[in-house]
Amino acid sequence: MLVGVPKEIKDNEFRVGLTPSSAAELVHHGHQVLVEKAAGIGSGLSDAEYVQAGATIVEGPAEIFSRAEMVVKVKEPLAAERKQLRPGQILFTYLHLAPDLAQTEDLVASGATCIAYETVTSPYGGLPLLTPMSEVAGRLAPQVGAHALEKAAGGRGILLGGVPGVPAAEVIILGGGVSGTHAATIALGMGANVVVVDRSAEALRRLSAQFGTGVRTIFSTRAAIEELVKRADLLIGTVLVPGAAAPKLVTRAMLATMKPGAVIVDVAIDQGGCCETSKATTHSNPTYVVDGIVHYCVANMPGAVARTSTFALNNATLPFALALADKGWKQALKDDLYLRAGLNVHDGKIACKPVADAHGLAYTPAAGFLG
Repeated sequence: MLVGVPKEIKDNEFRVGLTPSSAAELVHHGHQVLVEKAAGIGSGLSDAEYVQAGATIVEGPAEIFSRAEMVVKVKEPLAAERKQLRPGQILFTYLHLAPDLAQTEDLVASGATCIAYETVTSPYGGLPLLTPMSEVAGRLAPQVGAHALEKAAGGRGILLGGVPGVPAAEVIILGGGVSGTHAATIALGMGANVVVVDRSAEALRRLSAQFGTGVRTIFSTRAAIEELVKRADLLIGTVLVPGAAAPKLVTRAMLATMKPGAVIVDVAIDQGGCCETSKATTHSNPTYVVDGIVHYCVANMPGAVARTSTFALNNATLPFALALADKGWKQALKDDLYLRAGLNVHDGKIACKPVADAHGLAYTPAAGFLG
């Protein structure tokens, strides 16, 4: 199979879909790999390394999209990229379609087979291709939140860990999944007072066993969230409903009860965000203020630490990329029901029910394409 890797064009996105070692694995399996010139530079990966791995460097994205049977990316294709997709082509990347009608319509119109990292499942539970980036984003959240709390950045002027004689910041984390757990790890390490809210009793037990009394856990109800947001210096939203739009747990009215200069870091922004006032931002302009509350809603947080993120992502995606290239998408999905869960769009139809439901569009189960 001819596999293409374009350079990411989203604002300040420096990750790359395949590392040289991943490209070498595909070449070893008998596939041809095209990599756009300088695609890996932002992750510290030179064109020479790709050539040494057996890949071919091409000048621009047009050749990638026109020739590749499978396009491997990191972030969702932007409008200019979506126009270059074609029927029969495989797109393997993050998509996050539930909050993005324009992208959904374009992918449906393209006729391409679009497999989303974030909805691939695992026999052990969880979302194995989302997990590494959730880990990165979770660990980044207290870091970027701490910066946003600085007075010069528009925040309250609070040091996350405090100092002797002065209280540490109150960090409230909505969601005790992968991102929430990693956010709690870093916030606790920075010396903050940490509360994690979740509606899963099992998640709360796991967090309690992991952190002991260092992290307080609270069962999620609307009343509990209303009280906790009043106390928050830093509110981190990490709630995820696989494939679907994130629930809006923090309303506009709640902002009026928060401390002036408090910070919201909405890690769930890829799926629309879990705050009513959240809107996607970029690394170039990461924050904005609503009712005196600083919002950090960068939709590709892991892109800030591109090298770490690229290698972490490739560790997870490579086995699936190899299966798709070796077998073709149809046989690969027949053989692996967990990879099958990643199919979001095929031949003008939506194969992911949460996406179809989010946009009020028709849903066709993936099994219907595999006969």
